[in-house]
Amino acid sequence: MDQDLLRVKNLKTYFYTHFGVAKAVDGLDLSVKHGQILGIVGESGCGKSVTGLSILRLIKNPPGKIIDGQVLFEDRDLLQIPLSEMRAIRGNQISMIFQEPMTSLNPLFKVGDQISESFKLHQGLSKRDALSKSIEMLEMVGIPAPAKRVRDYPHQLSGGMRQRVMIAMAISCQPKILIADEPTTALDVTIQAQILDLMLTLKEETGAAILLITHDLGVIAEMAQFVIVMYAGKVMEYAGVSELFNNPQHPYTTGLLKSIPRADLVEQRGKPLDPIPGVVPSLSALPQGCSFYDRCSQTTRRCLLEEPPIVEVAPDHNCRCWLYSGN
Repeated sequence: MDQDLLRVKNLKTYFYTHFGVAKAVDGLDLSVKHGQILGIVGESGCGKSVTGLSILRLIKNPPGKIIDGQVLFEDRDLLQIPLSEMRAIRGNQISMIFQEPMTSLNPLFKVGDQISESFKLHQGLSKRDALSKSIEMLEMVGIPAPAKRVRDYPHQLSGGMRQRVMIAMAISCQPKILIADEPTTALDVTIQAQILDLMLTLKEETGAAILLITHDLGVIAEMAQFVIVMYAGKVMEYAGVSELFNNPQHPYTTGLLKSIPRADLVEQRGKPLDPIPGVVPSLSALPQGCSFYDRCSQTTRRCLLEEPPIVEVAPDHNCRCWLYSGN
């Protein structure tokens, strides 16, 4: 289907701290279609996770607050509906796999009880039927002996199994959108591959769209069709995955790609990586012009004084840079 399942317009989520106002997400636009995987990539602190939490209205207030924008899910603005309606959508039509399964799972409850909660809340199942469905979900995500594991506590499971439990919880009600926040963080390479394959399989079986939040460009290359590159709360570049990797336009995107080790490049072997100099600016003290100014090698005086708009540089390829923004 070509119609947008989720469309975010001019989203602004700020945090009010002792050090000033941190603009974690500042004017973000994105759209996700049915069955599509959209990746959001960037360094830590760029606003990726806050974007996912904002969509589900899970920003803790105080200190955070969504001050502007629209989150249109099937043409309904999730920022305007009553909280009671929002709770009916969370975990049912839009689910989220959180970044740290050990801290996201409640250590005091068995994993079966935690998965069952969605079935009881959203589908009205009895405790026995919900537990039976929970066993089915654990089997679906590849956990061995699910009838036994359903009675385990989170600390009794390995990191990979805890992540599978998180996925089982997220897909239990067959959501239309799955927000996956760093789903393979802290997992070894073999388990990472298994988790990614599992997500792809589930997408094919359920038709869910996936918003994949990660700092790993390798995961983006394998999983996503389109990708957003974020920096300091803003979208710096948006393109199809193949277009972005083969024809990056923003200096920040180019720097990210250069900093990745490539086994297929002979000229890179034995040489140090080419990292981006400097650090991400404080979100509570952003510069007047382009937020990437201090780390960019292609700056002009205009970059220091004025923030560039995001413009289309090619079909389905947008970039926020004065190199392409004209006069």
